[in-house]
Amino acid sequence: MKTRWADLPAHVRTAVVNRVGQLTGAKDIVQGAASDLSTVLFTAEGPDVFLKGVRGVSVRMRWLRNEITAGAIAAGIAPAVRFHADIDDWLLVGFEHLKGRTASLAPHSPDLGTVAEVLGTLSAITTSELRPLRDRWTLTDAWITLAGTNPEVVAGWDVAKLTHHATLITELIDGSCLLHTDMHGEQFLIDESGAAHVIDWAFPARGAAWVDGAFLTLRLIEAGHSPQEAERWVLQLPGFAEVDAEPRLTAFSAFIAGLWTTWAVSSNPPAGAAHRARLALDYAAYRFRTNENGGSLEW
Repeated sequence: MKTRWADLPAHVRTAVVNRVGQLTGAKDIVQGAASDLSTVLFTAEGPDVFLKGVRGVSVRMRWLRNEITAGAIAAGIAPAVRFHADIDDWLLVGFEHLKGRTASLAPHSPDLGTVAEVLGTLSAITTSELRPLRDRWTLTDAWITLAGTNPEVVAGWDVAKLTHHATLITELIDGSCLLHTDMHGEQFLIDESGAAHVIDWAFPARGAAWVDGAFLTLRLIEAGHSPQEAERWVLQLPGFAEVDAEPRLTAFSAFIAGLWTTWAVSSNPPAGAAHRARLALDYAAYRFRTNENGGSLEW
């Protein structure tokens, strides 16, 4: 259960108020498991602050520190960090409180142009501060492991072919661009002016500019686009301007399906893992299917 603002120790609340100014109220957000505290603080003189907190050293604390780093790199797109402080065993981060609505990725949505614009802006940001994505994406033999531990999951799949393409990903994702690596519609917040922000930077990395677009391919399909339509939209993004879609999208589909399926069948799967695995497997099936003329696709 999440901690509420009123339940924080008095000296911790005082330390926060000293940083943001006198409060007129607070609204706790009880959804989400990535933090122990999520609260909107309404200040007397403004601006209001979205406060996140994690108690105790953990992977979630590292994720929250990642948001501090990414907020500086993606200034103007990610929520600005107003303050951050380690108080007792709490890490507390005050972000600007962005008001807006999440983006719709559905076919013909007017938000698609806005999403493409902000993705183009992000793809032009380079950084040396973040860990390379290739250092995280090392599970290139997931399909082989699954064949041994969960053969029912890989029944009907060409494990050797999928593994071959998955092993290509480490080289293909190398680069110096800022990556979000968890792109979906709810990560885009569109304000009243029509501008889009990108939130929840728990997993930033540096790598090739096309990677976040590849993630959006999955989410566009999830939102109702056909795989062909989703890829056609993604391939117009600046991140794909100077690279070939092949072998990138096929390697991505093979790798991410293996990774997400591994998470889904683990003893303690993350929330939503089964859904993400199904989405990734469906996309991999499309990437590796036989084409309409009966011949194998050439990749």
